[in-house]
Amino acid sequence: MAMFVRLVDDYGQSINTFQKGFFRNAIAFAVALPVFLKHIKNRSQKTIIPKQSWRVLWLRSILGTIGIFANFYALSHISIAEGQTLNKTAPFFTVVFAWLFLGEHFTKRQFYILLIAFTGVIFIAKPGFAGQASFPLCMGLLGGITAGAAYTCVRKLGLNGVSGPTIVLFFSAFSCLAAIPFTILNFTPMTLPQAAIMLGAGITAAIGQFGITAAYKFAAPRQIAVFDYTNIVFTAILGFALFGQIPDALSFAGMALIILAAISRR
Repeated sequence: MAMFVRLVDDYGQSINTFQKGFFRNAIAFAVALPVFLKHIKNRSQKTIIPKQSWRVLWLRSILGTIGIFANFYALSHISIAEGQTLNKTAPFFTVVFAWLFLGEHFTKRQFYILLIAFTGVIFIAKPGFAGQASFPLCMGLLGGITAGAAYTCVRKLGLNGVSGPTIVLFFSAFSCLAAIPFTILNFTPMTLPQAAIMLGAGITAAIGQFGITAAYKFAAPRQIAVFDYTNIVFTAILGFALFGQIPDALSFAGMALIILAAISRR
């Protein structure tokens, strides 16, 4: 998804963050809708969203929407490896928020493994938060913090019995509606290749949403966080293949730490 978001500006006029967010979420909504309809058709219970879960569902959608816009802005102004790396501080914040608000504790070993993975993230990003890139870097970090809070909400919703398709559909619809006013005010006509690229962004985003929602529904954040960091490795590979972004020695060291943490977790 990160690759598509960055690639789209190379095939026409630069598209603003909100327009990218709208098309990403509109396509994700279209993918999630038939899955949701099939789910409720096979559901024996009539209540899709328990009364006590509505507030958490709204909070998940608000935080997730802020996270998407912040992440897309960062991806459009700095390298995709650096942008996704900052966004992938989310697993760390998810573990912290789950401990603070859900009471889900983690062992010392799990904390140290997570710390190794987080150190790998720092090695790859090397964010100085200074100069012209300071604001995009801060937006990338904001995306990570709000995504971490949103994933904590997903965990809570899963514990309350709210299904993955319901969470993904509600979030996608909310994000679309939030982006509409800004998209209309700053709409940029897209070329056919740009439309195809945004289609790819929406489809991959939907697949990712179903995957991460299922993960946080069935396992505690402390068990998932390390594996979520492997996203950084894939993003760096795509950045090199498509944009010629060659990781330096520290970046390679960071990837090695992330992989080591994932293997240690197993």
